[in-house]
Amino acid sequence: MARGSTRPTSRDVAQAAGVSQATVSLVLGDKWRGRVSAATAQRVRDAARDLGYRPNLAARNLRLGHTRTVLLVVPVLTTEFFAGVYTGAARVAAEHGFGVVLYPSPEGIGPARDPFASSQAALDGVIASSMAADALTAIRGDQLPLVMLDSDPDGSLGAATVNLDIADGVRQVAEHLLALGHRRFLHLAADVPSWTFEVRAREIAARLGRVSGAEIRTARAPIAIDEAQHATEAALTAPGPRPTAVVCDDDKLAAGAYKAIRRLGLAVPADISVTGLDDLALATAIDPELTTVRLDAELFGERGMRALMAVLEGRTPEAGDIPVELVVRGSTAPPAHR
Repeated sequence: MARGSTRPTSRDVAQAAGVSQATVSLVLGDKWRGRVSAATAQRVRDAARDLGYRPNLAARNLRLGHTRTVLLVVPVLTTEFFAGVYTGAARVAAEHGFGVVLYPSPEGIGPARDPFASSQAALDGVIASSMAADALTAIRGDQLPLVMLDSDPDGSLGAATVNLDIADGVRQVAEHLLALGHRRFLHLAADVPSWTFEVRAREIAARLGRVSGAEIRTARAPIAIDEAQHATEAALTAPGPRPTAVVCDDDKLAAGAYKAIRRLGLAVPADISVTGLDDLALATAIDPELTTVRLDAELFGERGMRALMAVLEGRTPEAGDIPVELVVRGSTAPPAHR
């Protein structure tokens, strides 16, 4: 075959070696032993080398059902946290020669809006956040090798579950505020149906429930600053003694709480302490800087991808939750009136 811009094919190799295309496939797929003589196999390899032939691995992988591609299903693309999860997951995937397709879970998704109608044929596995469970069902991702993030390990759909130690993070927040002398709390809860937020509510209630004189009320808001502001204002102006500390499920909720507190003519932390959870860039952009729980999003993504690689290779994924850390900044102080 004369060399040119056209990529050589297996047919060209077969013609050059004087064999069938089936023989070329057997030899280059390393399945020739017992079917083709060693001399013929060498002739095929020589012809392939001389022609500069390279197998179409993408097509071959599709036939075998292995594309070395993983789907990462997240609730949104616009948050710093899930950007970190993707970065960590993609880093580990690249080490194993895999690519990552990122799929956001729009609200109200259904099967008719599924952009992965043939996902089982085009993917090797899925990593999904429990906050994106609806999308996971819609794309039938639970029928593929699956690793769940921030999901109840006792009720997980996945072959493995990877979690941050959110419960310990909430306990660290509670211990910090209790040690400062706070006893009246507002829990500004994320109005999101997800296991990870259920853990936060359960842990704060359990820890404060063991302290004599501690009181907690709950307000719910979507993870949006304006919504959090309105919910906090309503809770702080409700009848009864005003809370001295606001425990927020998320740093964005905390930013909304700041706005509400200032609108009411109060100050953070002189009148009300505020804590968050995530340690986003926002935590040090607001004033005073926010006391919050640092979650290592990139490590979370890395561990999720390593767990999926283990599942695909038939190994047992690493066990244990990922530790989290309370970062104390200027938004917490002893209550003005105990």
